[in-house]
Amino acid sequence: MCTIGITSSATNFQNYPTWISGEDIEVIILAYQDQNTHDFERCDGFLLTGGIDLHPQFYQNQRTNYPNSTDFNESRDHFEIAVFNYAQKQNKPLLAICRGLQLVNVALGGTLFQDLQESDFLNHRKTATGDFEHQIEVDSDTLLAKICGLTSGMVNSAHHQGIDKLGSGLKVAARSTDGVVEAIEYADQELPFFLGVQWHPERMQIPAFNLAFSQNIRFAFIEAMQKK
Repeated sequence: MCTIGITSSATNFQNYPTWISGEDIEVIILAYQDQNTHDFERCDGFLLTGGIDLHPQFYQNQRTNYPNSTDFNESRDHFEIAVFNYAQKQNKPLLAICRGLQLVNVALGGTLFQDLQESDFLNHRKTATGDFEHQIEVDSDTLLAKICGLTSGMVNSAHHQGIDKLGSGLKVAARSTDGVVEAIEYADQELPFFLGVQWHPERMQIPAFNLAFSQNIRFAFIEAMQKK
C-alpha cells in the first residue's frame, strides 16, 4: 500500500486520482481550503496538480496584467509551496504536472515567462476541441529518458506560461521544438524521485505508442514510493 497526496485544483481535478489510482494505492486530497497540513506525514509521495497561474510575487515580478492572465489564488500558492518544501525535506517522491512544474521551479528561485506567445514562443494553449499536441525532445542523460525509453515524441499541451530562469538544483529534461521547457528534474540524480512535466499525463489522448509519456511516468512514480 502506498499513499499519495494530491493537491486540489478547481479544474479537471478528478482526472488525477482516476489516473494514479490502482490496487494498493490510497489517495489523500491535500486542499488549500482545508489547510490539512497534518495529512502530509501520512503520504508516501506527492502530486502537484495543474490549474491557474501562480501569483507573480512568488517569482519577484510585480506585473499582474499580462496576456491570458488568470485569477490568482495566493492561499493555494502558499499551501502548495509548503507541500513541496515538506516533500523535499522528508525526501519523498514528487510528481509535478503543468502548474506544479512551474511552482517547483519558482519555489527553487526560478522565474516564469508570463505568456509564451508574448515571449515569441508558439501557442501552447488548449484549442477549441481539446488539448494542443506537439513534439518534445528529451535529453538522453536524464531520469525522464530512462523512464520513458524515448528521446522524442508527442505530448498534449494546455498552458500559456513556461519556465524562464531555471530554479536552483534543477536540470531541463525535455523541451518542445520551439524551445519551451517541457520537463525538469533534479540535477543530482542521487536525490529522491522528482519529475516535473509541462504536459498532462493524466489526460493524454495521444496514440498508444507514446503512452510512455503517461503510463511509464505513473509506474515510475508509484515504484519510487513503494521503495521508500
